[in-house]
Amino acid sequence: MPAKQAEISMSGILGRRVLFFSLVFMLGGLGIGMMFEILRPNGVTLLEISLLLLFGITFLWIVFAFTSGAIGFVLQLMRLDPLSLRRQSSVPSPEPRVATRTAVIMPVYNEDTARVISGFEVSLRSLEATGQLDAFDFYLLSDTQDAELARAEAGAWQQLCRRLGPLAARVNYRRRTDNSGRKVGNVSDFCCRWGDKYESMIVLDADSVMTGECMLSLVHAIEQNPNAALVQTVPIPVRQHTMFGRFLQFAADLYSPMLATGLAFWQTDTANYWGHNAIIRIEPFMQHCGLPELTGRGPFGGEILSHDFVEAALLRRAGWSVVLLADLRGSYEEVPSNLLDYATRDRRWVQGNMQHLALLTGSRLHGVSRLHFLLGAVAYGSSLLWLMMLALSSIDAVVRALSSNVFFTAGFQMFPNWPIAKTGLIFSLLSLTVALLILPKVFGVVIALQQRRAQFGGTLRLLMGSLIETVFAILIAPLMMVFHAYFVVSVLIGHKVSWNAQAREGRMVPWGEAFGHTFPATLVAIIWGALTYVLTPVFFWWMTPVLAGLVLAAPIVRYSSSLALGEWLRNLGIFIAPSEAQEPKVLSDLGVTLSGQNEVYPDVPEPALPASRWRDMPIQSFAK
Repeated sequence: MPAKQAEISMSGILGRRVLFFSLVFMLGGLGIGMMFEILRPNGVTLLEISLLLLFGITFLWIVFAFTSGAIGFVLQLMRLDPLSLRRQSSVPSPEPRVATRTAVIMPVYNEDTARVISGFEVSLRSLEATGQLDAFDFYLLSDTQDAELARAEAGAWQQLCRRLGPLAARVNYRRRTDNSGRKVGNVSDFCCRWGDKYESMIVLDADSVMTGECMLSLVHAIEQNPNAALVQTVPIPVRQHTMFGRFLQFAADLYSPMLATGLAFWQTDTANYWGHNAIIRIEPFMQHCGLPELTGRGPFGGEILSHDFVEAALLRRAGWSVVLLADLRGSYEEVPSNLLDYATRDRRWVQGNMQHLALLTGSRLHGVSRLHFLLGAVAYGSSLLWLMMLALSSIDAVVRALSSNVFFTAGFQMFPNWPIAKTGLIFSLLSLTVALLILPKVFGVVIALQQRRAQFGGTLRLLMGSLIETVFAILIAPLMMVFHAYFVVSVLIGHKVSWNAQAREGRMVPWGEAFGHTFPATLVAIIWGALTYVLTPVFFWWMTPVLAGLVLAAPIVRYSSSLALGEWLRNLGIFIAPSEAQEPKVLSDLGVTLSGQNEVYPDVPEPALPASRWRDMPIQSFAK
């Protein structure tokens, strides 16, 4: 883990943002201008105006991601801290003793009991090994409604307390029988009951694991930065065994630190919150993060679902800093092991992020916070826009193909309308777009080769893994585009989604399930491909990467969920991640603890609640 000065220094915030947005609008304007020049010579129709508008939005989204990645690449290459812009030291500084009390909370809802208890225990024991556990208390905050899971939780908790012995004095368990407000209500209930005992809380997810050193670094960051109310880490996926899970795990550890470095550079004190693996100062959270129920209609009203973005925005509105520590290691999570479960998780996030559009005009919000809301929605809405753009492009190509020999389009026309095709400009725009998509991956590989090659199994394994990752990412992109587009449309027409526990363990997706979720997209792709092949063969060949991913969707879903394929790739050294090449102790301990769970739990009553003093959280307003 890189050495980290707990005092967070930031300078030139306005200059950073001017630089970042200047680069974004310069590149964005270049691409949009090229697209306009391609469409303009033959007369711009309503169809082509629509195409230009869709292209402009999606291209700017690509430019945003590229610019953040490019800045992160430069900073990491020069080993500069993205916040202070100072040279990072390779010599770790001694950790002082913490001076405040901190709660480590893990909200859970109908989760796998063995995994929850094991992750909770190894995080606690890792903190114990630092010798500073006496400044912390751990809380397992259950919202479990399934009666059998609730019984298992109580029994597993009793077994945990027996294993911990004297350390059991540092742990607490509470289950709400009424899980009103979902996770927001769960965390708020903790703050109202026990928040006055602590300066801060470290929020873990049900699949989170965090090292003791990482937790201490977060506490030091809060202690030494009195204006900071929230400090976010970059959670790295671990413990994946299917091909798809290992693909995500490898890509996240290869690219996420660099991308987060770029984000931290321009977001500075107005970073975002991702809902877990972060530390929050409790008093400002209670005073400013009581979430209202939105009064809007349809999908934009009701309870705020993606609460984390909104809580970060409310803290920043109140004058507190929200900071992303991009280079802090020791923060881990798990991810869905197959493409369908991954899409199911995204379905929940789509509804929450689209709801943020209703908050864009909220009172007194910081401009960067509004941008977080917009980008969160565009992250999924861009898939619908891409799909619409491809459909309009196909229509435009067919119309041009059918009218390519019609040179006189009006009566008594003296001169023909010669069609103009700017082939060179089309190729240049395509090359620019591909470069903006691929270069961040190249940047990530360059940084890894320079600084972390051994953590990815060596140079050859890193290069092979990154090449296969890129090909597979291109192959699944069309299917994810269709899924996300469908989810966005579902949200906009008012379909609600249930926020159930996330599937985390590896499983092979049955053929029936794979075909059931992908057949409509595959059928449309076959018809789409046949029509374009007959009417405009040149456009068909441009479309083959999209069509291939959709036609092969069911086999991709099926075989990428294979545990055997994942193990075979691992044996070949493909997708080796740092958490495997140099396994952290907290993860090896997690494996040992999980293997020791027999999942036969005694039927015992839930433990008594610790003493509390209730304080209300005032509800905030976004009204002008």
